[in-house]
Amino acid sequence: MTIFERVKELSEKQGKSLQRVSEDLGFSSNYFYRMKKQQPTAEKLKLIADYFNVSVDYLLGRAEAKPVNEPIDLAEVANSDDDAVWSRLLSSGGRPLTEKDKMAIKLLFSDKWDEITQKAKDLDSKK
Repeated sequence: MTIFERVKELSEKQGKSLQRVSEDLGFSSNYFYRMKKQQPTAEKLKLIADYFNVSVDYLLGRAEAKPVNEPIDLAEVANSDDDAVWSRLLSSGGRPLTEKDKMAIKLLFSDKWDEITQKAKDLDSKK
């Protein structure tokens, strides 16, 4: 797969046209189509990789698609009792979460999530 094909695939996954991505990055409107014949500079590759949260190596075809900043489903983490999951995905100031922190997160994402969300909306509407 070429760099162009990877960029096109990534933009489609985000529901964006290549023209929109070009505009967002400050490139010319047909910049990505020119990549079919011409390699982008290292600077442009870095901008594209940052935009899509992937590595430059992925764009170059040297690594599998793995988002650099992969979204975390906090509800899934909160419902996990696996300390390895907690330690790998969440921290507080760069340190592992305390048991108190974990309990607070679990309570936030418990069955009372709808109730908590409604209370937050009520507070916002009172402002």
